[in-house]
Amino acid sequence: MKKADFILIAVVAVIVGVILFFLYGVNNDSGAYVQIEIDGKIVETLPIDTDTTREITSDGNGTNTLIIKDGYAKMTEANCPDGLCTNQKRISRNGESIICLPHKVVVSVVNENDSEQIDAVA
Repeated sequence: MKKADFILIAVVAVIVGVILFFLYGVNNDSGAYVQIEIDGKIVETLPIDTDTTREITSDGNGTNTLIIKDGYAKMTEANCPDGLCTNQKRISRNGESIICLPHKVVVSVVNENDSEQIDAVA
């Protein structure tokens, strides 16, 4: 290998390292709460470190089952036609979410400041 090959490999390795840092290093803090929204309205905020199960009912007959266990939240059951929300990975970090479009349910992990923050639209 020539000197230019080593330089190219080193540059590519640095670029990959920077990309991985921003993907996994930034905003990597664990959230403190799980926030449940139905049709854009916050209906409940739960601590992520307390194990619990919640039945989320929306649109009269839409039902989702959310389990919070060991610092993670996971949608385990849903009676929506596609059930995609039950296939989403469990969430634990600030900013992660599970979304059920047919039932208009959004489950998000937020930190302490986000759970009380009011959004404004200009």
